[in-house]
Amino acid sequence: MRRTVAQGYAGPQGPAFAFAGDGMRLNGAEITVLGAGVAGLALARALALKGAAVTVLEQAEAIREVGAGLQITPNGAAVLKALGLGPALEAASMRSRAVELRDGLDGDLVLRMDLARLRPAMGWHLLHRADLIEVLAAGARAAGVQVRLLQKVETVDLSGARPRLVTAQGAEMSPTLLIGADGLHSKLRGALNGMVAPFFTRQVAWRCLIPAEPDAAPVAEVHMGVGRHLVSYPLRGGTIRNIVAVEERNRWVEEGWNTQDDPMSLRLAFESFGPRVRGWLDQAAEVWLWGLFRHPVAQHWGRVLPEGAVAILGDAAHPTLPFLAQGANMALEDAWVLAETLEALGPTAEALAAYQAARAPRCARIVAAANGNARAYHLGSPLREVAHLGLRLGSKIAPAAPLKRFDWLHGFDVTAQPGV
Repeated sequence: MRRTVAQGYAGPQGPAFAFAGDGMRLNGAEITVLGAGVAGLALARALALKGAAVTVLEQAEAIREVGAGLQITPNGAAVLKALGLGPALEAASMRSRAVELRDGLDGDLVLRMDLARLRPAMGWHLLHRADLIEVLAAGARAAGVQVRLLQKVETVDLSGARPRLVTAQGAEMSPTLLIGADGLHSKLRGALNGMVAPFFTRQVAWRCLIPAEPDAAPVAEVHMGVGRHLVSYPLRGGTIRNIVAVEERNRWVEEGWNTQDDPMSLRLAFESFGPRVRGWLDQAAEVWLWGLFRHPVAQHWGRVLPEGAVAILGDAAHPTLPFLAQGANMALEDAWVLAETLEALGPTAEALAAYQAARAPRCARIVAAANGNARAYHLGSPLREVAHLGLRLGSKIAPAAPLKRFDWLHGFDVTAQPGV
């Protein structure tokens, strides 16, 4: 699908995008990206490496990422490697050896997916979200990306020839190509698709960091209980332990990561769990709580205007629940595909349609799989006992089968796909 003839995209001052027939690079194309998170910074580096002049608008006063740990699975790691950030990823992360599903009440092992043995050539990485942001920010700046801080966008208007932004300070901007990587509450998503109220899943999640035990193995553990589960793994060379705990409840909690909660509330929610989990939670000093909401995959991921174009990616396009560790990985895949498509076709209706067609079905499948994991982790009796027994027996008969079931997800390398 790559083009071999020079083309341009005409703005009011002439061609804003010039495509050279030999390298198909985005020669000097001026592109504005909203959001300096995983999606925005990865896309910014990808576009800048292709010759674009990229500006990232970030509402915070510094590039930093609150939160705790995340997992970069092989499909996300492939993008970071293709962007030249493989060594930085290795330096900032721990290689996960396995994923273990455990009975939350007694801690007994239900299923172990031995990543190091079954998929030795593929890398699962455990790292702090802030460390991934640092890797991406350094990579973006090294590629020439300009990051402008304290640029909170209040409104996005797509009714004119170009997209029009108004910031909290009252500044107005009209970029030729605007890309929204501005997360769950994306202003650009709203301008493209209208406002849709999210659905409260009747689940809430706590997150916290505690000191890790000296011999903490790089293993992601999922402790499953009735109506709740807890995920934990070590970070930063095994010096700290990441904890995300999910409980089903009817009481609504605000969406977002900035609500501090009493650690005792977390301990009480998991007081029936085994001593290993209770010991971790006894060390929790600072706990954050957020409500889990289900958002639909966006219907429209882009639009061409008379003198410009817009597109969205990452959580702005397809928010997901955190039960498959794919939020950051989907964002990385999006960034690669969008950059490749823009390089090949320019900011055209054809390009935006091709980008959405390439990404939407896969992202919808991942979102659905994450929803399914939430149900499976929280089973009550007697389904819980039956399911756990089935997992134990199945893993003895075919130990590679549980991991193979997700080869469609982890084994997919978007950087190796033909075309755009």
